[in-house]
Amino acid sequence: MILDLFAGPGGWSHALAVLGVQDVGLEWDEWACKTRVAAGQLTIRTDVAAYPVWPFLGKITGLIASPPCQAWSMAGKRLGLVDQPLVHQAVADLAQGLDCREKLLAACRDPRSLLAAEPMRYLHALHQHGQPEWVAMEEVPDVLPLWRQYAAILRTWGFSAWAGILNAADYGVPQTRRRAILLASRTRTAEPPPPTHAKLAEPESLFGPGRARWVSMAEALGWGATDRPVPTVCAGGGPGGGPEPFPSGSRKSLSDARDRGTWKPHPPANSGAHLPPCTAKRAVTAGHSAAGTTPAVWRWALRNNSQANATVRTVDEPAGTLFFGHRANECVWQAEPVAPTPPGATPDPIRITAVEAGILQTFPADYPWQGNKGQVFSQVGNAVPPRLAAHLLAPHLGKPLASDDFTLAA
Repeated sequence: MILDLFAGPGGWSHALAVLGVQDVGLEWDEWACKTRVAAGQLTIRTDVAAYPVWPFLGKITGLIASPPCQAWSMAGKRLGLVDQPLVHQAVADLAQGLDCREKLLAACRDPRSLLAAEPMRYLHALHQHGQPEWVAMEEVPDVLPLWRQYAAILRTWGFSAWAGILNAADYGVPQTRRRAILLASRTRTAEPPPPTHAKLAEPESLFGPGRARWVSMAEALGWGATDRPVPTVCAGGGPGGGPEPFPSGSRKSLSDARDRGTWKPHPPANSGAHLPPCTAKRAVTAGHSAAGTTPAVWRWALRNNSQANATVRTVDEPAGTLFFGHRANECVWQAEPVAPTPPGATPDPIRITAVEAGILQTFPADYPWQGNKGQVFSQVGNAVPPRLAAHLLAPHLGKPLASDDFTLAA
């Protein structure tokens, strides 16, 4: 059995499914659990910090953990950094079988901080039974010192262990998402998988084929194919509620009310104005409007949030790190001028859809997300990119990972 702590909506689990293996996930969030069930993933809805370890003793070959990142993420207050000494103490205590969590939790500024120590409670109990065979853990970069503490402890238990920062774009994820990774194994040398992609494509050499260029958002989303339908923008909160799908005042310029939420072919155009991103991207790539007569004057880009220092990437690049939560309404496609434009000619921003966000995390386009818009965006932002997860897990499972194992755009 492979045990997945803080399993979320199934980033690790979908990667395992691609590799032909199944895990059992422990998860608290109601809608993430419903997504997992809809995706056919074994799930126990529970508080990882309260669930007993004894049901798993003698049964676990692999342990996966991605503790909640909200306490540490740059998108939040980052009180996890303030609580970090307490978390280190909890890990040290739990590694010796001492449970002082209640006392330490009372001293934490953010109660979620201590969740990063929970995997050690499971690891200590499993270690007494010679388990697990391997470990894979993921968090935001600021958790790296904690992962190094885990690695040092695991080495004293007979594991080979590695901890470091990996960029998801180096493994074919259309997103420059940097994450702290811990890998450990009792049976093989723990080391990061060789990158498959690079910022610039590399030529073939005597040592083999070079790495491919980073996957762009347009490539992942399938934008640019002339025979593809594109979504109209869905206006209003929808049956499930949640945040508005795009900034106020932009509805009428994007979609007529009767077409909301439907799919239709590319509209005709003569200048690229108000086209869906895929059509505009194709026009910019060609250096002309979609009609092939007028030079393009902008290209579409994804803006992560409304702050002045927001990451903005054009669609021929990978996205920046996607995060949502209370900023779910701020991640938008916007037109970036590449030539002077008449006043009012630039398209209004269009809020990214949950399907697009999921694809940029390397979930399939038909992944069965459950919940309203806000709940789905939260799941997407917190998930491990399955493609990165598959690269991390394949060596432990002895499974090959082909370049076409992840087909993203539908």
